Amino acid sequence: MDVSVALFLALLAVVGISRLAELALSRRHQRRLSRDKVALRREPRFRWMVALHVAVIAGAAVEVIALRRPLIPVVAVCAGSVFVFGAALRWWAIWSLGVHWNVQVMDSAPLGVVVTGPFRWIRHPNYLGVFLELAALPLIHGAYIAALVAVAGNIWLLRSRLRVEEPMLAAHPEYRRAMEGKARFVPGLF
Repeated sequence: MDVSVALFLALLAVVGISRLAELALSRRHQRRLSRDKVALRREPRFRWMVALHVAVIAGAAVEVIALRRPLIPVVAVCAGSVFVFGAALRWWAIWSLGVHWNVQVMDSAPLGVVVTGPFRWIRHPNYLGVFLELAALPLIHGAYIAALVAVAGNIWLLRSRLRVEEPMLAAHPEYRRAMEGKARFVPGLF
């Protein structure tokens, strides 16, 4: 096995382990929010979201090994940069949200609306970070099929999640005031 393939598989393992750690953090936040009477919202496609993350990580590994995807340095550097930016943005959003952050939809706006960190400019920096990470991660070692699955799956799932989350948040006047005029994902667009 090439060194680049071994390093890529190690990166995928680290991302997978970090996702498991995030699930544990999310469960802690959910328990705390539940104590504050914040209810979990039903989200029909949540399991598909989990499946997408597993499929992209596993699919990228299989694609690189089975189809012998080469490492193209310029693509690896560009994709790696996008991945690091996405991860940094996502962790900044998680840190800014504090106990409000979890992997499922919970109506924690009555406990306060977060307007610090990347929320100063956009409404959903966490989702933008996840999108960038999932799209770029497979491309680091040329797994473009996994990247296409990541992009298509993430668009489909985000549309579904936002149909649940945005009306719930918009029902709170303080959220509407705080986020008025802010784009969903990219400042100045949409």
